[in-house]
Amino acid sequence: MTEIQAEEEKKPRCFLVAGPKGKSEEDGKPYELMDLVKTLGYETVGVLVLTRIEPTPAYGMGSGKAHEIADKAKEAEADCIIFDFEIDPSKQRNWEKLCAKPVFDRNEVILRIFAQRAQTKEAVLQVELARLTYSLPRLSHMYGDMARQRGGAFGTKGSGETKLELDRRQIEDKIIQVKKELDQVIINRQTQRKQRERTSCQNVALVGYTNAGKSSLLNALTGADVFVENKLFATLDPTTRKLETGPGSSLLLTDTVGFISNLPHTLIKAFRSTLEEATFADLLLITVDASDSHCRQQYKQVLSVLSEIGAENLPQLILLNKWDLVQDNNLVTAELDSFFPDSIKISAKSQLGFDELKEKITETLFGTIKDYVIPMDRADLANLARKNGQVLEEEWMEDGAHIKARIKDSSRTAALLKEFQGECAE
Repeated sequence: MTEIQAEEEKKPRCFLVAGPKGKSEEDGKPYELMDLVKTLGYETVGVLVLTRIEPTPAYGMGSGKAHEIADKAKEAEADCIIFDFEIDPSKQRNWEKLCAKPVFDRNEVILRIFAQRAQTKEAVLQVELARLTYSLPRLSHMYGDMARQRGGAFGTKGSGETKLELDRRQIEDKIIQVKKELDQVIINRQTQRKQRERTSCQNVALVGYTNAGKSSLLNALTGADVFVENKLFATLDPTTRKLETGPGSSLLLTDTVGFISNLPHTLIKAFRSTLEEATFADLLLITVDASDSHCRQQYKQVLSVLSEIGAENLPQLILLNKWDLVQDNNLVTAELDSFFPDSIKISAKSQLGFDELKEKITETLFGTIKDYVIPMDRADLANLARKNGQVLEEEWMEDGAHIKARIKDSSRTAALLKEFQGECAE
């Protein structure tokens, strides 16, 4: 019984193959893939970094190197081989025949992680759609003999369909069904978004590389109970909570799915409705893990994904999270200050920098504090200030309404109130 339990708890052993130096990490090792494999629950038993990739039809590299990889994976007693770059279905079949063990790429690793993490109906449907789309051209590598026929007999009703043809048709039908269900979920999300827009609340989105601490930050700022774990893609669903920024002032803060380099296009397409939460935000909080030595590359990847979904021109603030872990290292802090000169240093764990963060969010969304004296016959402007700005003080006197408020300079409300603006008494 003990042996059976140990066998069940045994982690699958995998041998990793990385692309040439410069396409993975600084020293050539695929650290990101290693983290993905760890998150999936697999154990890395060997890594081989290629010096070049040849566009050969059989393996994508020379047969000598292919046999070398197969031999090293066998010596390491690996259960599977994982490539840090995409391999097409025909090469995947050739590799599995050569190695006599499962072979797949980082795209499938990410898909498997997403399948483990999906909780809500939308996430489950999105992962299912991505998985089906990815697996459709790879069906034949899942079977041995594809000549088996079903239905009919030679000379009577025709040769019938192969199991591959049947499965392909079933997957195509399933894709259509999942897309219909997902369309309905997206409609529901759009309805929820419109309801939030009617509240006149500003929307702020937490975006960033996976495992940068976005969910922890949402919990610390709003008192939410979003699931947090020190693993990649701990949460897949956007979560929105109200954040109090001052007396009688609040905004909506949304935690989005984490980004990663080379996210499979099937996942980008399937998760577009989730990623689009960022495109509807009034402000993006780009969260960076300051304690990660690769945070600069991760930040560049976040900007790349934001560009891909059309959110690159939205107002942004850069948050260096986990600052408490690096603040005593002068060399690291100097490098980060040089690369992120206008960033805000915070810590979701110790709430370091939260007051500065809230002040900067408020200033970015509503502008600096200004005084206004609005005449009695223009009470409509006072209502506009309350609706589209942040009124801090309001007192009605004989000459009109004396208001101290934040109203964004670029807004129409600010233009209408400009002639009634006085000197701020702050």
